[in-house]
Amino acid sequence: MQQRDFLYQGKAKTIYRSDVPGTLIVRFRDDITAFDGEKKDVLTMKGRYNAEVSAFFFRMLEENGIRTHFLGMIDPDTMAVKELAMIPIEVIVRNVAAGSIVRRYPFTEGAPLDPPVIVIDYKDDTRHDPMLNDDLILALGLATREELDRIKAMALTINEILRAHLAERGITLVDFKLEFGRGDAEICLGDEISMDSMRLWDAETGQSMDKDVYRFDKGDVVAEYSRVAQRIIT
Repeated sequence: MQQRDFLYQGKAKTIYRSDVPGTLIVRFRDDITAFDGEKKDVLTMKGRYNAEVSAFFFRMLEENGIRTHFLGMIDPDTMAVKELAMIPIEVIVRNVAAGSIVRRYPFTEGAPLDPPVIVIDYKDDTRHDPMLNDDLILALGLATREELDRIKAMALTINEILRAHLAERGITLVDFKLEFGRGDAEICLGDEISMDSMRLWDAETGQSMDKDVYRFDKGDVVAEYSRVAQRIIT
């Protein structure tokens, strides 16, 4: 497979067309950002760890009946994916109160959320990703009622699968972000599932094992990504 035209550059990934119709190439870069890009750095190997973990989770989810855009790895930091018509929403599944939900609502940090809480934001950096409800999603024409129901059901199933896998490795899945798109007339999981898009705590110590290490200067984020990737994949 050959890389062709540049298509899009996000905060930490670059997407290219390939010479195979309907297949894109996603390169995970070493860039890392926080607070809407106010804090940014380039950290060697960071992209590779996120790519490895994303590939691992995509394969696991496919084996459990979740359709994803993942097709295979090209290089350690580069994957081939199915082209989707992405839906501009971010679906956040929360198992434990942390981060923005604690800042905005009267939850206590670390409080379990049972059942899990689904929050959906509009994916638009210029508007700082405002929160949506079902009525707004339908009014904006972002998804149909059937698609929205499917997305929520998929998100909860994905949560169950990831949560169980991580718990076996002594990791608490606090919350995580998902993105979805339309492909072959069905909803598929896209984007990534990595330390950049999950909040993970060591189940024993409560130590952060994700991008919060970078956000709040809690230590060596690349070393932490390496350790958590090894725990997840092995």
